[in-house]
Amino acid sequence: MVHLLSIVQGVAVRVLVFGVLVFIHELGHYLAARWRGIYVEAFSIGFGPALVSWTDRHGTVWKIGLLPLGGFVKMHGMALNVANETAMDDTVTRPGQGYNEKPVFSRAIVAAAGPVANFLLAMVLLSVLFCAVGRQVPLAVVGEVAEASSAATAGLKPGDRIETVDGEKITAFETLRRIVAASAGQTLTMQVARGAQLLSLPVEIKPAEPGDMSVGRLGISSGASMTERLWPGAALVAGVAETGHMFGAIFGGLVHIVTTGHGLRELGGPIAVVVMSGQAAAQGLPVLIWFVAFLSVNLGLVNLLPIPILDGGHLMFYAAEAVRGRPLPASALDYGYRAGFALIACMFVFISFNDLVHTGALRWVAHLIG
Repeated sequence: MVHLLSIVQGVAVRVLVFGVLVFIHELGHYLAARWRGIYVEAFSIGFGPALVSWTDRHGTVWKIGLLPLGGFVKMHGMALNVANETAMDDTVTRPGQGYNEKPVFSRAIVAAAGPVANFLLAMVLLSVLFCAVGRQVPLAVVGEVAEASSAATAGLKPGDRIETVDGEKITAFETLRRIVAASAGQTLTMQVARGAQLLSLPVEIKPAEPGDMSVGRLGISSGASMTERLWPGAALVAGVAETGHMFGAIFGGLVHIVTTGHGLRELGGPIAVVVMSGQAAAQGLPVLIWFVAFLSVNLGLVNLLPIPILDGGHLMFYAAEAVRGRPLPASALDYGYRAGFALIACMFVFISFNDLVHTGALRWVAHLIG
């Protein structure tokens, strides 16, 4: 009985995490549409038959679908009849409140509002986390030392605490990283505490990339950290900054995958999100909050990719419309959306296969068949 309750609780956490992210994303679209005077016909979390539904005083149908695999906001007059390029709707016509009746600027705001809502959610979650629990600040204590790195050549060892660099007091790993990054090709004198000893080590900083002297690299990781609670104003600033760091890291990873092809096997989808949500929840509420913030940034960024049917694809079409001074031909939009749907479908199959491989489901099936 206890085991069954544990399974139910785990599934509920996973569904809740995914549901919150989708709800916030779609809520961004909904609020922006209402702001720009667009009638929203339906707001759905999940697909398929409605488990629960109700109609608000504005005439919007809210529902929770049977399949918790996403969500959508249906706006009046959003679909186009490709034959005559007019809005087609099988609902009550509301002149002036149709999506495609609005200026391109208003439509762009609605399209961008979903990802923006995800970024704002991450900022809020991280700010609350830093204020209530604190943030982990890596210390200038040597963890791992990379082979043939500047640190290895100078004789730095795991457990060493770097006290000063060229006379400047070092209190956090970030301070050390900043100094080293700006010192490629230079020799820095580091005061290092090793047990009861205080050593003075000259360290020649090698470039992060061969031949590129713009950024230096020491070749160590932090081996210790401290928890620092922030007052609300500082927590908000730190939450915004951490969201920016997450955005940069995810964007950099996507660029690396696209340009090199490396890392494709590591891409995860809904199954990976479900599994990792459970793992994060098992480590406590702070870890789960951080993970949800990371997923929220991920969802917002992925939706900004310039792929038709995603928000980024809509923005790409609206940018073209703004430059041309008139909408793109409906046939071009139709072909674009078809191509985008095919691409997303292929990506979904690929990352779902990755998920099955990473979670061991394919091995289990093979073993069962064997």
